[in-house]
Amino acid sequence: MDSTVGAPQGVIPARLLHGQKALVTGANSGIGKATAIALGRAGADVVVNYVAGREAAEEVAAEIASFGVRSAAYEADVSQEDQVVAMTDRMVQEFGTVDILVANAGLQRDASFTEMTLAQWQKVIDVNLTGQFLCAREATKEFRRRGVVPEVSRSAGKIICMSSVHQVIPWAGHVNYASSKGGVQMMMQTLAQELAPERIRVNAVAPGAIKTPINRSAWETPEAQKDLLRLIPYDRVGEPDDIAHAVVALASDLMDYVVGTTLYVDGGMTLFPGFATGG
Repeated sequence: MDSTVGAPQGVIPARLLHGQKALVTGANSGIGKATAIALGRAGADVVVNYVAGREAAEEVAAEIASFGVRSAAYEADVSQEDQVVAMTDRMVQEFGTVDILVANAGLQRDASFTEMTLAQWQKVIDVNLTGQFLCAREATKEFRRRGVVPEVSRSAGKIICMSSVHQVIPWAGHVNYASSKGGVQMMMQTLAQELAPERIRVNAVAPGAIKTPINRSAWETPEAQKDLLRLIPYDRVGEPDDIAHAVVALASDLMDYVVGTTLYVDGGMTLFPGFATGG
């Protein structure tokens, strides 16, 4: 089967998120870039966060602004508390508020278990898990300050954590990454439980295999893609827009009763495809 067949071609309703202000971390490439652009297409004003690659981030912001909404690129390391606080404060000052947080920034530092250094372990935990905690905490403070504005959204705020199928699928050689995503799952559910009475919705998106720069070696060649497709019942590798469309839906009032849920966008990777023929 041609793995490009069925790639996302949908049109996002232009006013689905009209009037809302979104912050997307790690938004200058890959899933974050696609998500920021999709939110802009849906009518949201978008802050494009980056830690490196200023020119790329500004290009994303310019593309978003071409849809007739506001956008800006903010530099901040999400693992650093002072930078997250400053970024959120700046967004409130310049954009008025925060309605949607997409905590997307993440990285890998791969090694076999006994060869993994403490620095490799800590860096991944700091960015992938602590970074989401810090961004969610500061966004929640703004949600509480503002409260529900019915003409904008039925909820006081939306937090969407970017997780991974590896929050439930073990991944040898990637113990730091899998542990960080397992932590994201429990953090998301705990925050959702705590914040739901305040009409703050917390959910997660768990991508499977997506064509991004971080995993280019897994899909770039026909041989690598053939191996990868053995893990994907739907028989195509995902595109960043597959994730972006899921985020837009979760951020909208169409999903107002969805709380504490992980939406797996993985072509069936979590269906344990090895057992399709009896294991």
